[in-house]
Amino acid sequence: MKHTRGRVVEVETLADFDRRLAAGVRALAGWHVHGVDLRDRSEQLRAVDPGGALFLGCLLLVEDEVVARARGAVVAADGPARAPATHEGLYTARELYDTPAYADSSDARIYAWSQQTRDRDASLARALHDHAVDVALEAWVADRSLVGVMGGHASPRGSADYAAAARLGHTLGSSYVVATGGGPGAMEAANLGAALSGHSPGTLDEALDRLGRVPSYRPDIGAWVTAAFEVLDKVPHPVDSLGVPTWHYGHEPTNPFATAIAKYFRNATREAILLEVCRAGIVFLPGAGGTVQEIFQDACENYYADESSLAPMVLVGREHWTETLPAWPLLTSLARGRPMEGMIHLADSLEEAAALVG
Repeated sequence: MKHTRGRVVEVETLADFDRRLAAGVRALAGWHVHGVDLRDRSEQLRAVDPGGALFLGCLLLVEDEVVARARGAVVAADGPARAPATHEGLYTARELYDTPAYADSSDARIYAWSQQTRDRDASLARALHDHAVDVALEAWVADRSLVGVMGGHASPRGSADYAAAARLGHTLGSSYVVATGGGPGAMEAANLGAALSGHSPGTLDEALDRLGRVPSYRPDIGAWVTAAFEVLDKVPHPVDSLGVPTWHYGHEPTNPFATAIAKYFRNATREAILLEVCRAGIVFLPGAGGTVQEIFQDACENYYADESSLAPMVLVGREHWTETLPAWPLLTSLARGRPMEGMIHLADSLEEAAALVG
């Protein structure tokens, strides 16, 4: 189904492009622009932030293409790209990011293919791929105890929120396998902390300092990934952790710190699977729309579960979850009198949160 609203928007005509800009759009993150002639839209393109947009098979002036790439857009030619119908096992970061320039990488080529091809054969290829990832993931998690860390994608490297999520991952990684949505921000930080949980807190501090020099994947995903690989090159044996990202949100690249990456085409499948595998519980860091959705999707699972199937839910940040986004009052009302009531927690500190899962 074509996406016309929400985080991912598909634009296939110049008229639709103009209509959306006329509505006041100032940032194109999540836009998939297919085959549109934009050579007469230089002024409009320069007036918006193209970071996170995909221009697939579009006609742009050379200077506009250069600027768009420099500001974080992915510009791909219209043509065949690799479709991994039956990928063996889970992905690794170095497999996805196999070239210095992100636009040439396996990850970018698959993303472009997934947005370009919509016929029956392509749909079947995507379904077969996601099934193969399911099978591989089921085997990978079989003998592991996974705890999830959910949180916002917007926390940049070098920020206090990023460092806090990394320290949470570092603490949890010594007892559990940390699982995240596999994206940037708090998700990347938690995977980073878990990867380094076999090393001292000082090693994590050094990594945080190095990563802070490239705070975001915008405008250059390649530089962002390279900084991560420089950190990993100093860690001979990173502790296992899991990322479960999706090509649906192609403008949010997969973080390189998960040692195993279950990357799906279908976002709904990915979201359900991520909650399913976190049997030791989930810690929800302060976030926005996506994190709120995850809280209540997980709450729904616990609401209908019997006592043998419950998993802890720990919301971190009293002010955030009771005042800024008051999910906690609704969650407690939903849980009242149910078996899940004793499994939901509101924590003021990350240390408290880590003690409540399991």
